[in-house]
This record gives sequence, structure tokens and C-alpha cells, in this order.
Amino acid sequence: MAEFPYYLEEQTEEAIRSRMLDRLPDDLDKSEGSFLWDAQAPAAFMLSEAALWAQELLRRGFASTVASTDENFRSEELDLRASEHGVTRRTATFAEGSVTFTGEPGKIVPIGTTVSSPSDEEIGEASKEYETIAAITIRETGKASVAVRAVIAGKSGNVPPGAISLISDSISGVTGVTNTAAMTGGTDIESDASLLERFYAKVRNQGTSGNKAQYRQWASEIPGVGASRVVPLWKGPGTVGIYLLDNEKRAAGPSIVSAVQNSIDPTQDGQGEGTAPAGPIVTVMPAEEVAIDIEVTPTLASGASVADVKRQIEEGVTAYLKQLAFQDPLVRYTRIAAILLDIPPLIDYVDLIVGGASDRNIEMEEHQVAVLGTVTVHE
Repeated sequence: MAEFPYYLEEQTEEAIRSRMLDRLPDDLDKSEGSFLWDAQAPAAFMLSEAALWAQELLRRGFASTVASTDENFRSEELDLRASEHGVTRRTATFAEGSVTFTGEPGKIVPIGTTVSSPSDEEIGEASKEYETIAAITIRETGKASVAVRAVIAGKSGNVPPGAISLISDSISGVTGVTNTAAMTGGTDIESDASLLERFYAKVRNQGTSGNKAQYRQWASEIPGVGASRVVPLWKGPGTVGIYLLDNEKRAAGPSIVSAVQNSIDPTQDGQGEGTAPAGPIVTVMPAEEVAIDIEVTPTLASGASVADVKRQIEEGVTAYLKQLAFQDPLVRYTRIAAILLDIPPLIDYVDLIVGGASDRNIEMEEHQVAVLGTVTVHE
């Protein structure tokens, strides 16, 4: 990347004041503290401030220098720069899933019923609320399942199985609720880093006439899409397959897949009703997740805990697998071994098994993405 231009950096208060004083006759007292020196000082200061403002204005004119590395900050200038090329920041999406109510058979759970996870005051975690999107009737088995959607958009709504246990709205005869599967699909508003990446992809790799780059651009415009892989001739001539990942580089949820399908080829008959040109039949699918299980027997430093080492292994390997997603098909055994050795409390290890083997790499197919499975740390 080109260096940021050297511009007006020499225009300091001292340099400006010196030039101003140099324009006065030499027979006048221009020493520090004199009337003339004091009279010129405020103007020199303000001119140096103007130079700093000009430098900042220049910085804000380039997408690469205006983008923030702070995940919680969104640059309005980057929004304006990207929008000039038709790239807009993706909005946050809502986590979705299903819950199972228990209670007396025949009891009705109305649409819009609010359920939630309990709050945890010790770690300051607020409860997550969800609303049912349809009405259901408790069956003879005393149970009934229904789809729910998070009340607040964002990835905080993605909770594991069993996290939802409270019914906010009292319903006579309904005694409990739980989610047997995780809530998924919730994503935060797009970060500057992600928006900048899509902006570069648009201006540096122009999509046109329905080429692979253009299909990727169309998919990336949908909130929640973290990456896509386009497969021409997916099922023969006239077909295109698109596999999707979400922002966490996991298989995209049903709502994201559906949104991309409806945008690109809603009828799936090649009529060109979406953004795709007439002719190709486009099928949008989530990527297939391949769980990479890890098993190891470590030698720990004094005072280190197995739980802490396990957590650090999970974090390190998860970050590594995210880097590979739809970029590199090979999960390298030696790379995971290096991650373990970079963990401070882990002095050494034996019997490292990655994906069921102790000496080989694991290769993903074009529709697959590697994700962390179970991590077993033997004491």
C-alpha cells in the first residue's frame, strides 16, 4: 500500500512564526517576549492549527486511512467514500431459531410471546429476549415448538442450546420453555474493516456480465454474509452454485441464505428476476461445516489450569480456522501445533491429534469450511 502523503507537516507554529517575524524590518525588536513576537504568536498558532486540519481533511479523503480498527466505531467518511462505488454498510441481523414450550395440551402460545435467557449479574451479562413469530398450540405430548427471533439485532443474540429458559409473558397452563438448538444468524452492523475489504473488492476486481466476481459482490451486499464461494457449472451448463459463510466464518443461517437467494435469483428458473442475468439457474446454500476435533496431553507450567489452557487452545485455533475459511483449503497440522506452543502456560505436549490423525493435514472441499469441534485436554 502506498505511503500516506507528506503534506504540510513542516508547517509548525514555530516555523510559521519565524517566517512572519523574518518579514519585519531587522531594526525592530523581534525577540521572544517582545510586543511584535507576542502579536505574531496567536496568528502563527492558528495557522499551524489550520495545517493540522488540512492534514486531517486529506486523511479522511482516503478509504484506507479513514477506516477505523476499533470494532465499536463506524466511520461516516468511509460510508460516503464506499457509497460512491455503490458499496453500503451492511446492517445488523437478528438471531433466529426455535424454542419448545411445555404445558397443558390445548393451551395456545400466541404470536409475539417473549422468551429470554436469564441474566448473569456476576459477569454483567444481560438477558437475551426473543419473540415467537407464529402462534402454536401445546400438543398431546405436552410440548410444541415454534420459531423465534431476537428482539434486538446483533451477534449477542446467538446463544447455545438450553440458554433460553424464561417466559416473560405469563400464559396460563404453559410451564416452561427451552431451545434445543443454538440461536444463530445474529450479526452486528458491519465493521470498518469488513466494509473496506468489500470496497477494495469492488474497485480492484470489477464484477461484470455475471462473472464470478460479480456473483460474490451480489452476495456480499446482503447483511450477515461473511464470505461466499461461487461454483460455475455447479450442476452442469447453465447452473451456478453459491456457498455462504456468516460473519463468524461459520455456515450461514437459513435467513441469510434465503435473503441472498431472493436477491440474486428468487425464482430459480433462469428468468433474470433478480440481480443475476437471464439464463443461469442460481442455487444458494450454506457451506458445509467440517468439525476439527483436537486432543492433546500437555505439560503445564506451575499454577496453570487445564481449563485455562483449553480456553486458549479454543481461541487460537478458532482464529486460525477463520483465516482459512474460503481462502485456504488446507488445515495444517503443524500450524495447529505451533498455536499450542505459543500458549504461555503450555510448556510442551505429546499425543496431539487433529481431526482424528496425528501426522496429517486436512483438506476442505470447495463447499466446506473447517470449524473447531471438541477440544480435549488430558490431565
